[in-house]
Amino acid sequence: MRSPRDFFRPLALGAPQPVRDIPVRPSRMIHFFDPSNPKMVEKAPGIARRVDILLGNLEDAIAIENKEAAREGFIRIARDNDFGDTQLWTRINSLDSPWFLDDITRIVTEAGDKVDVIMLPKIQGAWDIHFVDQLLAQLEARAGLQKPILLHCLLETALGVANVEEIANASPRIQGMSLGPADLAASRRMKTTRIGGGHPGYVVRDDPDANNPEGKRATHQQDLWHYTMGRMVDACVAVGALPFYGPFGAIDDPLGCEDQFRNAFLMGCVGAWSLHPSQIDIAKQVFSPPPDEVAWAKRVLEALPDGSGAVMVEGKMQDDASWKQCKVMVDLARLIAEKDPELKAQYGF
Repeated sequence: MRSPRDFFRPLALGAPQPVRDIPVRPSRMIHFFDPSNPKMVEKAPGIARRVDILLGNLEDAIAIENKEAAREGFIRIARDNDFGDTQLWTRINSLDSPWFLDDITRIVTEAGDKVDVIMLPKIQGAWDIHFVDQLLAQLEARAGLQKPILLHCLLETALGVANVEEIANASPRIQGMSLGPADLAASRRMKTTRIGGGHPGYVVRDDPDANNPEGKRATHQQDLWHYTMGRMVDACVAVGALPFYGPFGAIDDPLGCEDQFRNAFLMGCVGAWSLHPSQIDIAKQVFSPPPDEVAWAKRVLEALPDGSGAVMVEGKMQDDASWKQCKVMVDLARLIAEKDPELKAQYGF
C-alpha cells in the first residue's frame, strides 16, 4: 500500500518536486524531425518558430545505423538553441530496445534542462511508467535539474489500450497521450495498412428502400479509431493530462488529414502530429477554435458571468453546462492568442 501523500514526493534524493498540475500551453501540433538528418537539423530552428512543439525523433523512421547519430544530434540541437516558447520534446526508443538506456541517460544528464517532455513508445501498462519514473528521478538528481521532465505515452498496443486508465494514473509526470494507429493496428491484427485515417471498407450501409429493394444503397465510411480515441481522451482528462491524435501518414491527402484532425479536435484532443511541414498549417487551423465560435462563446460568458442560472442568448437557452463549454473554448483561444498575433486580432483579445 502506498500513501497518497507520497505521490507528490520526489522518487530520488535531490530530484525536483513532481508537478501537481500539467501545464496547459498551446499544443496544436507536435512536429517531428530526424536529428540525424543534417538538412532537417539545419531547418529545425526556423520550423520551431512555426510550431507549438518540436520533437526530435529517435525511434521509428530512424534507421538502426542512424540511432546513435540521432541521439547525438538531438543533444547538440537542444544545447545549442533557445526555442523560446516552443516546447522541445523527444521520442526515445522503446523500453525493450538496446538504445533506451543510453537515450534516456544521455539526454537527461546532458540536455535535461532544455527538454520539456519525453515521449515513450509502446507503453503497455503502469509498470512501464513506474520504471521510467524512478529512473528519471535518479537521473534528474544526478544532473541537478530544477524542474521535472514530463512523460508522454504512446497508445499503440492492445494491452496499452486495455490499461489506459492505469497508465494515465501511474505518475504525476504523465503529460498526456497520443494515439499511435499504425502500431496499434498491427497489435490488434487489424486489416489495414494505412497510418491513421479511415478505410473505405469500414462502412455502414443504408437499409434497402422498401419501394426499390434492388436499388443502390448508400454507404458511409466510419472512423476506425473512434473507440480508442474516446477512451484515451477520457483517461487523460480524468487526471488533467492532454490527449493528442497521432500521425496521419497520407501526406498527399491534406483534406483527409484535416478531417481526421477535426474529428480529434471535436472529441477533445488538443493537437496532433505533423510529419511534414505541409501538415503544420492544417493542425494550426483545425486545433485553433474558429473565431466565430469564440465570439459566440464570449457572448454566452458575458450573459452568464458566474455560470449560474439560465438565460436566452439570441434565441438559444444557455445554462451552466453551456457556460462550461464556452469557457473551454474561450480559455483555449486566450492561450493561443498569446502565441499567435494574427489569431489574437481575429479573437478580439
